[in-house]
Amino acid sequence: MGEEIWSTLVGEFSDLPDASTITLITVRLAIAAALGGILGYERERKGRSAGVRTHMLVAVGAALFVIGPLQSGMGIGDLSRVLQGIVQGIGFLGAGAIMVRSRQRQVEGLTTAANVWATAGIGVIAGLGLEATAILSTAIVLIILAAVPLILPKQSTSV
Repeated sequence: MGEEIWSTLVGEFSDLPDASTITLITVRLAIAAALGGILGYERERKGRSAGVRTHMLVAVGAALFVIGPLQSGMGIGDLSRVLQGIVQGIGFLGAGAIMVRSRQRQVEGLTTAANVWATAGIGVIAGLGLEATAILSTAIVLIILAAVPLILPKQSTSV
């Protein structure tokens, strides 16, 4: 009976069959978490609602939604539907960061929502194993967040 239980447990954890697979998944998830954390730090530093933890969780979650189907051998058509679901789900999450202040006729949180959306994209790319592209994308997002406000004149956002 003990041997049967043990073989069942071994079978349940067979999705990580060797050190190579463990390393691959660990690297992808760690990169997603680190890049999400970098983007979240920028938002948190500016006092925005979605900070380090939120961005890290979004990136890791997006990576997991790609890694799982890849590990299970899902076809590209099915993976495409998973990616569509991620984009829609993150859009819903981002909408929660947007506040409309009708009395002041202002909209707040659009940049944070867009940043969460971009973070999910970076998580997907990291989950697919395209780490260099994920790092480059993070650098570009950081440049946008840092440089564009310096170039554009200060404006109020109106409804």
